Amino acid sequence: MTVALHGVSASKGIAFGPLRFVTRGETDVTERVLGEAEIEREVCRFEEAVARARTDLRSLRDQVPEDTPKDVADFMNVHLLMLEDAALTRAPAEIIADRRCNAEWALKLQRDALVGIFEAMDDPYLRTRKDDVEHVVARIQRFLEEPEETREAILTGNSASFGECIVFSEDLSPADAVLMHRQGVRALLTQFGGATSHTAILARSLGIPAVVGLHNARVYLREDEAVLVDGRDGVVLLAPDDRVTRHYRQRSRSIARYAAARRRLRNRPVLSADGQRIVLMANVELNIDVETALAANADGVGLYRTEFLFMNRRSPPDEEEQFEAYAELVHSMRGAPVTVRTVDLGADKQVDGVRPGAPATANPALGLRGLRLCLREPALFRPQLRAILRASALGPVRMMVPMLASIQELDLVKDFLAEARADLDQRAIHYDAGMPLGAMVEVPSAALCADLFARELDFLSIGTNDLIQYALAVDRVDDEVNYLYDPLHPAVLRLINMTIKAGQRAGIPVEMCGEMAADPRYTRLLLGMGLREFSVHPQALLEIKQIIGESRISDLARRSHRLLSSQKVATRERLIAELNGDRSDS
Repeated sequence: MTVALHGVSASKGIAFGPLRFVTRGETDVTERVLGEAEIEREVCRFEEAVARARTDLRSLRDQVPEDTPKDVADFMNVHLLMLEDAALTRAPAEIIADRRCNAEWALKLQRDALVGIFEAMDDPYLRTRKDDVEHVVARIQRFLEEPEETREAILTGNSASFGECIVFSEDLSPADAVLMHRQGVRALLTQFGGATSHTAILARSLGIPAVVGLHNARVYLREDEAVLVDGRDGVVLLAPDDRVTRHYRQRSRSIARYAAARRRLRNRPVLSADGQRIVLMANVELNIDVETALAANADGVGLYRTEFLFMNRRSPPDEEEQFEAYAELVHSMRGAPVTVRTVDLGADKQVDGVRPGAPATANPALGLRGLRLCLREPALFRPQLRAILRASALGPVRMMVPMLASIQELDLVKDFLAEARADLDQRAIHYDAGMPLGAMVEVPSAALCADLFARELDFLSIGTNDLIQYALAVDRVDDEVNYLYDPLHPAVLRLINMTIKAGQRAGIPVEMCGEMAADPRYTRLLLGMGLREFSVHPQALLEIKQIIGESRISDLARRSHRLLSSQKVATRERLIAELNGDRSDS
């Protein structure tokens, strides 16, 4: 009998093959108290392990074939940068000296502190950056435990080579994924992790089907058992029978045909089947995102996350450093518009050095975050505003603020902008005096008052990730309640509809930059509701463009409207399936 295990889709595709388990061979870390004479030697041992980890990772990166997507080396470069960061190189050495403890324990203490910071963040993408900390720390720990360890021992299975199999592990680093790709692994399965982890993104770039978050799957899996992986739906099928196997082989052939057709869309404009022009932009934060967006001919950047400029450092970046980052992005986009979102960090502000020692927040999602923090801390906000304004002199730049909830907050933002312009005028620094100002609609109050905000802003951008979470009072990364996280809930659809209609009445553009915009299941629904601007992860650009090109928008409005009043989940699923037709191309 075929058994289905459900996880989180990380990388689309279908794969068949025998299952192989992979472990890291990690040991428990215990504290050892050092004598005074041992401290210097222990610090040297730690520094040597860091250097070995750095050399090992560089060696692996340099062996990446030239025809491998650039994302591969870039993600490994992220980990190399972390191996240069004081938070992982200097801080543990200081802990060794202060606490007189062994290097393994000092590294664990620093790892726990960094992971705690990321876990307190509200943005799901930022929260999963803790995985990178875990991966880099694990690499250093392995060299502390086994100084002579070679790269081949990073992962252990029943043999040194994995070959054409399906790999299951608790977690995998980007370097692990590269090794396995080189060995011909057909799919990756992990017990932990999320769809926005670097390993998941890398799997998508390499074209390896992947399912993550298979929390209890290990109980049901057996070594060498034949399994089928459905990366699109996040499903692993055990002992698939002939009927199931035939179905997936047929779907696999269909996917290949659609993928070939999708590649031919790169240089075509984004037009619906009935000739309506749709704006399709990209969400970016790293250079690899920009390159992917340019390769797919995105209409611009609909969301540039600035948070990473503020992460893993003891003080926030100054105006000049931020300006250089924004200027590089504007130049890279070659005249296409760039939307810069002001920094959106969570309630634990020790991460950026702005509010050290601030009290812990009982509910970070409802605490001092996003725009609220910027308005509370002008020293954080003013340099960023000046940097964004200066970048606007170099090309089409829009500024967008997150977490806007009231007109009073918007008035304060405009006051801060006026001050920033006056400061630049005094220094005779050029900027675009007409730089568009927009806001994220991610708080229900913003959607309910979208008509009021639309009169005061140049554009609106719907952030569905938080909007759904706040509207339904559901933390989507909480396994206990995330089954309630439903983009098709009538309350969510009505808030989206109100925002779109408010923009239409005010004559301003409304885009959607949340994950719902990048989900092909909802593209036709959103088109039918009147959305004409999408901003999605660069990897999703061509698929969304393809669906738009297959859709007659004039036929979608009436059928989409029925979903706004559908109370039952089964009815909503049926209506969305009818709206999409039988699409087996992903």
